[in-house]
This record gives sequence, structure tokens and C-alpha cells, in this order.
Amino acid sequence: MAAEQHNDDAKRVQFGVFEADLKSGELRRSGVHIRLQSQPFKLLAALLEQPGEVVSRESLQQQLWGADTTVDFDHSLGIAVNKLREALGDHAENPRFVETLAKRGYRFIAPVKNIEALGSSQPSHLTSAAFAALTSAIVRWRWIAASLLCASLLLGLALFLRPPSRRPFQVEQVTFSGHVLANDLDVESFSSSASDGPRIYFSHMENGNTVLAVALVANGEISHFQLPSEIGAPLIGSLSPDGSRLIIHSHLQADPEQPLWIVPTLGGNVRRVPNVLAHDATWMPDGNRLLIANGNELTVVGADGNDPHKLVTTPALAFWLRWSPDGRRLRFTLRDSKRQTTELWEVQADGSNLHPVLPGWSQPASECCGSWTPDGQQFVFQSSHSGRSEIWARRERPWYLADSEPWPITNDPLAYETPSTSPDGDRIYFIGANLQWELLRALPRSTMFTVLAQNLSTAALAEYSQDGKWVAWLNVSDFSLWRSRIDGSERIELTTPPLRIFNMKWSPDNRRLALMAKEPGKPWKIYLIDSEGGKLTPLLDEDRNEADPDWSPDGQSIVFGRLPDRMDSRQPKAIYLLNLQTRKVTEIPGSTGLFSPRLSPDGRYIAAMRLDQKALLLFDRLQNHWTTLTTHGVGDPAWAHDGRSLFFQDFLEKGKPIYRIDVPNGEPQPVASIANLLPTAATDYRLIGLAPGDLPVVSVYTSTVNLYSVDLKER
Repeated sequence: MAAEQHNDDAKRVQFGVFEADLKSGELRRSGVHIRLQSQPFKLLAALLEQPGEVVSRESLQQQLWGADTTVDFDHSLGIAVNKLREALGDHAENPRFVETLAKRGYRFIAPVKNIEALGSSQPSHLTSAAFAALTSAIVRWRWIAASLLCASLLLGLALFLRPPSRRPFQVEQVTFSGHVLANDLDVESFSSSASDGPRIYFSHMENGNTVLAVALVANGEISHFQLPSEIGAPLIGSLSPDGSRLIIHSHLQADPEQPLWIVPTLGGNVRRVPNVLAHDATWMPDGNRLLIANGNELTVVGADGNDPHKLVTTPALAFWLRWSPDGRRLRFTLRDSKRQTTELWEVQADGSNLHPVLPGWSQPASECCGSWTPDGQQFVFQSSHSGRSEIWARRERPWYLADSEPWPITNDPLAYETPSTSPDGDRIYFIGANLQWELLRALPRSTMFTVLAQNLSTAALAEYSQDGKWVAWLNVSDFSLWRSRIDGSERIELTTPPLRIFNMKWSPDNRRLALMAKEPGKPWKIYLIDSEGGKLTPLLDEDRNEADPDWSPDGQSIVFGRLPDRMDSRQPKAIYLLNLQTRKVTEIPGSTGLFSPRLSPDGRYIAAMRLDQKALLLFDRLQNHWTTLTTHGVGDPAWAHDGRSLFFQDFLEKGKPIYRIDVPNGEPQPVASIANLLPTAATDYRLIGLAPGDLPVVSVYTSTVNLYSVDLKER
């Protein structure tokens, strides 16, 4: 009873680094507000009222929805639990806070502490001895109070000058096309913008392809640059200090190092920097030389590519290189391709004192893409907390406020990314993305597409079983994995966040699924899971990325590959066959430098792509040799159900068309392009598989992505 009374009286409780205000419905982590919807917070409150006790599903239904509300209770409760776990960074497989008890309910297992202020009641009178002691204490401590007065005033002044960490900023929209290129950190696509004051330069999507654009800050009017055809997908490195030249590179998914190009901002010839390849670059503070990132080295070169001088060797690939306004320090983003994490690092201009900027601030690290304000007083960057990306700031100057705890700049439903600064004030620019997509299926004997069945209206990815009777899909709200019959019946939730799934493949007998999935801060791994539910089983005990599993026709083996260089740089790449009984791994002969394998339905052929994604190859397992099927740009190959042809998408060609090619020696025949998705407002799309009848299924990106801004002085 005492414990129950304790929690009934509590208005604010603490567990770990979290604090919940049960009266206001607010959840904070280390003092930072975490957005949590009403139903998940009600669930949290219900569990906190009875810590250590099982709260039945029936009780939760009554407390969260009431007796008069009709909902799909199992589904709605599952979503609420998943969103609560996501906010707490919890996991159903190894819970720290919320434990699931099958068919019974849930239990809050972490220690809970009441942090409500103690009562202020005091005795109504003091004894004379106590009064004398109190008087003596006052005298003794009076001089301490006086000596601390000045320090208190200084501290108060410092606190007054410190930027408020909770007060929202006024976010203003700059562009309105909705087609600004968003970040894709999985393939190391850092979508940067750069401003010279009246204009802002950025990458823009047009008909599925990336172009270089400029917008007027005053009204958002957009125009495009005419670039050489060799620059297939331009990304901005930086703008020169005088605002006259951009340094850009082309982003082709499979090529880690690209040529660099100098683009005049006010017209003139675009020229390539000779003898230089890099995955990112920035202008040096003098505006005459470049700092380039190639592999794990940062090197200073002239604008004509001559006189190279190594600055520093970094622990991982460095991106988003930004000099401090005084030119004394360089900050950049390090991406760990094995752990799929990003972290801010810093080095002095002479290459000394290389170190992380915010070590351990988030777990796993998610900070990237930082920029200084022109006066050097603040540093703004991107970081993900509670599953969504926001813009944060940290005070850098004056010295007595430097190295303070970062505070959030943005706080609303959009995902905010990649901040840049204006050269003439405290205004910062960043991308705001309303991420949306839908799945479409080609119509029989037509180039047109239609939406998938109603039961898949909330799917972000779908995979059909080989007999066409079952479908597995990712729920768009939380990316949990579900499976059901093709009509939506007999559905079961198989996985929950924070596990992230890239793709899945049904076994030939429809009893299991092979997943390419990852936990936060860990490599991509291949797992098996029973289609009736159960525990995930990792297939290999190795500390590196695994990718693209596919089943042999007898279900006894799985073929798999590695990530391309863009996602996992400088690791050996090949195709492998894993025997599920013996766990023996065999490398496919001649497969070095290939990835993304697909086994034909009869098991005779393995299709795979070259690392530059400019060729689709075919391995004949009977004749034990490889042949080149096509030299188109190739992405996401999928076998027809009879094994006589392959579908693939040419991501290099305008409109990113889908082709079908007969095996073993046919010619590619066009099936569809982005124009066939009309009237859907698609900015991009991707072939994800085939529905029964060999009908292509595509994931269509209808996200609205624009540039936004904030004036840091206007609070």
C-alpha cells in the first residue's frame, strides 16, 4: 500500500536518465524534452503507477481507450508500446524499462523514484538552545554569503547570457517546390546547401534525377545550373569565401571517390579539378586551395590539383568539412561504415589535436553536418534523438560559455537536416523533410501503375512469397515487420523497433524469412525468423556487414553479399553461399568485386552487380563461369517467377527506367519509367520486387522536402 500511495501522490518521477511529469504529460531525457504522443504517454503513466507489477492488457485497454471506444486494440496497443520503446531507446528482446509478458500484459522493470519536492512544513517553534545554535550558525556563515555574492552575480550573468534551451525559434520556409534533395546517410549522400547572402545553392530533384539549383532567399524562386553530362548527381562541397565558386562532386551510389568540379556561381565555364578524386571537398580559408577527402586522408591541394599536402589521417571516412571563421580549426563528420554511425570531429589547422567534439553525447552517435556561425560564437549541427533528426546548436564563444550542452533549434514533426550558415548574419538554413512514400504495382499488360491492396496502404516495403499467397511488409509508422495472407488476413507482427530492416526474402516453403537487418550502432546482419513469429536468429558470427540474402530452391542454403563501397568502404567484396545445416561459407568463384546476388528460381544462375553498378553479370553454376548480361546502369535486380528473365532499374538513365532482359543472352526491353507513375507526385522511385504475375512493385517517394531558415537572434 505504501508503494501505491507513493506513486499516486507523485507528479514527477524519474527512472534512469528519464523524467516523466504525469500531470503535464511531458517526458524528458537528461532534461531534453522528448515528443511522445498521447496514447504512448498514457501507457507509460499506467505502467509507472504500478512499477514492478504486471499491468494486464484489459486494464490498459480500459485506461487508454475506455469502454466506449472501438479500436483494433491489439494493433493500437502494439503501436503504442513500440512508440514508447522507441522514445526510451528500449528493446523488446532485451528490455530495460518495459517488459512484455505474453498474453498477460506489460511490466515496468526499472527503478522508479519520486522527485516531487519535499513538503515545506516546519515545527511551529524552536527551543532556546536551538535558537542560539541557529543564530550562531547565521553569524558564522554571513561572511561566506558575502564572499559568494559577487560569484553569484557573475554566475547569474552567465546564465542570463546562455541561450535558452527550451524556447522555440521561428522557422521560416525558403523554398516551396518540395523537391530539394534529402539526406541519405546509408549511401553517404550528404545533401548540402550554401548561401552567399541573397542566394542559396543546393541539390534539387527533377524527374528522379539530381540537378544543381539556386534559389533567391527573398522569394524562393528556383533556377537550375547547366552542368556537363558527366556530373550525374551533383552534391555541393562548399562555396568559396568570396561567393564566386562552388566545389561540387557527382554522387553515384557505388563509386566512393568522384571527380571534383568548380562551378562559377554567376556564369562561366564549369571545369574539372585535374588529377583529383574525392568523396568530399571544401575551400580552404584563403579561397585559393582545396581540402579534399579521399579514403581516410584529408589533403590540401591547389585549385588546379597540384602541390598536394596531407593534413591528417582520420579514423574513418570524413565528410562535411567546415573551417572555423578564424581558420584555426576544422570540423567534419566521421562516418563509421561498419556501425552505420556519424560523429563530429575536430582537428587543428596544422593537423594536430584530432579528437571527437561530443563524445558519448548520444548512443549510438548520430551527429553530423555542422557549421559555424560567421562570428564563430555558435556551432549548429544535425542529430537524431527519439528517432527523428533535428537541428541543434552549441555555444563556442565567449570562452566562459564554450563547450556548453547543445540545445535544440527545431522541434516539430518535420525531419530537419544539414544546417548551413549565411555569411552576413545569424541566419541558418537547413533541409526540412516530410518523409512520405507509397507502394505501387504495375497493371497487367500496361505501363501504368496502381496502388497496392488496401491492407498494404501503410507499407513501406513489401515482399511476396514465391507461391503468391503470403506477403511480408514493413509498417510505415514504426518500420515493424508484419506478415499476412495476400488478402490481409492472418497477420502477425514479427519484429519491433529499434531493429531496422533493409529487405527480406521468403523461403521456398513459406515458413521462414531471411532478413537484412541491423540494431542501432551495429553492422547489417542476416537473420532468420519463423513466419509464425519467434526469435531472430543471426546466421553468422562476424563483426562486419552482411547484405542481400536470397534462398536456394531447396531452402538449404542462402546466397549473400556485402555492402557496396558507398556503404562499407574498402572492405573486400564477393558473393558467398552459406549452408544452413553446417554453417559453412563458400565464396563463389570469380565473384570478387560483385555484390547484390539473386538466385534464379531453379538455382542454376546467380545474378550480381559490379560495384560501380554499370553491369549486370550472370554466374552459370553448371558451367562455373560468369558472363556479362548487360552494361546498363543496374539497380535492384529481380527474377521473373519462371526464371527466364530478370527485371532491373537503370538508375543512371533519365527517368530511371525499369527493364526486363531474357536470360542468358537477351537485350534489355523497357518496362516503365518515372513518367508512368503519373498522376502520383513522385520525386523519385525504386524497384523493390515483383507481385504475382511478374508485375513490378515500386516504392514511390512523394516526400515534400524544402529549405527552411532560422535567425538565431530572433527568439
